[in-house]
Amino acid sequence: MATLFVSRHAGAIEWIAQQAHWHIDEIVPHLDLAQVNAGDVVVGTLPVHLAAAVCEKGAQFYFLQMPQQFATRGSEYSAAEMTAAGASLVRFDVKRIAE
Repeated sequence: MATLFVSRHAGAIEWIAQQAHWHIDEIVPHLDLAQVNAGDVVVGTLPVHLAAAVCEKGAQFYFLQMPQQFATRGSEYSAAEMTAAGASLVRFDVKRIAE
């Protein structure tokens, strides 16, 4: 079992390193679903279809959630700014619904 952190943002990478209760095995800028196995943990901000694929494989998905104002969306944040904004990791179980 491995814990992957998916981010290309320096502030987010620094922020996760400061989260003492999290052990990250690998930091990747882009998720390759072939890396994900049942029992793994994937942490980051993923598009919903990738989050669903992670969960479908039997892995856990934790979303990096950070409250933002509309005007600052898309900005780069430092780890300190993320902490001040209330960044947190929230577990989701995402499922695709077949129609």
